Amino acid sequence: MANGPMDRRAFGEQPDRPDAPFTGRSAEYTGRYVILLDPSNQESGLEALRASADIAPVERIRGTEAANVAELLERPDVSVLFEELGAAVVEVRPDQRHALVTTAEAEPSIIAAEPERMVYASVITAPQQAPTAFFPAYRSDEGVVERHTNAEIAAAQGPAWDERNWTWGLQAIRANMSSLTGRGVKIAVLDTGVDTDHPDLAGRIDETVSFVPGETVEDGHGHGTHCIGTAAGPASPQHGPRYGVASEARVLAAKVLSNAGSGTDGQILAAMAWAVAHGARVISMSLGATVQPGELFPQTYEQLAQRALQRGTVIVAAAGNESSRPQAIRPVGRPANCPSILAVASLDRALTVSSFSSAGINGQGGEVNVAAPGRAIHSAAPGGGYQSMSGTSMATPHVAGVLALLAQATPNASAEDLRASLLSSAFPLTQPAKDVGSGLLQAP
Repeated sequence: MANGPMDRRAFGEQPDRPDAPFTGRSAEYTGRYVILLDPSNQESGLEALRASADIAPVERIRGTEAANVAELLERPDVSVLFEELGAAVVEVRPDQRHALVTTAEAEPSIIAAEPERMVYASVITAPQQAPTAFFPAYRSDEGVVERHTNAEIAAAQGPAWDERNWTWGLQAIRANMSSLTGRGVKIAVLDTGVDTDHPDLAGRIDETVSFVPGETVEDGHGHGTHCIGTAAGPASPQHGPRYGVASEARVLAAKVLSNAGSGTDGQILAAMAWAVAHGARVISMSLGATVQPGELFPQTYEQLAQRALQRGTVIVAAAGNESSRPQAIRPVGRPANCPSILAVASLDRALTVSSFSSAGINGQGGEVNVAAPGRAIHSAAPGGGYQSMSGTSMATPHVAGVLALLAQATPNASAEDLRASLLSSAFPLTQPAKDVGSGLLQAP
């Protein structure tokens, strides 16, 4: 096939200047397409695409088969079908893309066909590496300081939380008041991997897999280790306050973002299939891509999230960090903007929405569902240590941990029941629902 690596563009656009209007990062495409098929008639759709668009030969992968997926997804001569989810990442020559789209519109066994996009970690403070180099979709804390006065920053610190024993985030969601631990519940964290030797986490990880070509699951960035720590860190960490919500939950760690913090839709969809097949009750995705005002949610992610819910898995995702409040408020990014994925906003220590947190200003699915602590969150770091990070990324694993607590408390509950319970138990806030959804996350 002619559609090789040269077609996979990553533009590396830098963040706007603090004084410039912020219009969001341009969508970045790989040149491939993500195809959603009728689960009961997958072959008809693929055959139609072979005949009309000359797609690359299809390799079939079941959810538990992960060993060679990363390499397959990078090969320009192979399309990959995830049989259990009915989704395929298709290689097609540039001159055949129009034929693919028109065939997908006409073929009843093809539910959706969407260009594959690049996806990024939803973090404000990047560890060690320079954040603006690796997170052009989101602004760094340096930009936040430039855009907000010292008085605003001081006000955001809120009450003087005593963090000798518990982080302020765990106290805010009342995890310190809960006797539940998440025992027996699996949380899949799709991120930059994990420090498998971290003394707080080493015994908590059931399965690991990397969907990033040429990289092991080891976390060379820090984002994934931090998120896993927040969702499922231990009751008694080696040092410092407790920072993990579900202290006895089991972790499925899937590396879908590189050590530079970027990945593709195909890598994430592969990890979703893997997580569901391995019995995850919760999938936590602190990642996303920007959307424009009025942009619809991606059909592929939405349909796969619905299929995951039917199999008992709840998916949560970061709302995004593109706002610059109060001057500019930006829409919830994808895939959090899907109706069947819980979108998580970030709160500061004062329990007010973070200046960077995206909002529910788009239509169906673009709402914020719930808010959780996301500013200056202490958690695990690669190398056995700890660090503080900010972003809707940090809010999201708080929600994943609480879902694990709910799943432990009601083991026979459906995924829809868990979602409903989480949203109905949120503490109402005075801020608009478009910013905080149902309110402040609360542990059962």
